[in-house]
Amino acid sequence: MDPRVWHKVAAISGVAALGLGTYGAHVFKPQNPAYKDVWHTASLYHLVHTAALLAAPITKHPTVFGGLLTTGILAFSGTCYTVALLEDRKYSTLAPFGGFAFIAAWGSLFF
Repeated sequence: MDPRVWHKVAAISGVAALGLGTYGAHVFKPQNPAYKDVWHTASLYHLVHTAALLAAPITKHPTVFGGLLTTGILAFSGTCYTVALLEDRKYSTLAPFGGFAFIAAWGSLFF
């Protein structure tokens, strides 16, 4: 796989992160204000790890690093967006797996 594919993944993820962040800041009005913080956390982790995806092509194992970051974004941020939007924590089961994927991605830089 061409390592530069991660720039395209980052582009798609970046557009989504900014769109979702803007929605969360200006449109999202949950009944329980605590879910605004959940949305903010999802947005922050989404944007930070999207920026990290830009470095994937220069890592020793771009597919591992990029794949783990993308998995983390989908599992962690996606879960947090869902929990906040539905205002129901029962949908939070994938979030820890996303967090572990983020940790594994950063840890993969050691090898």
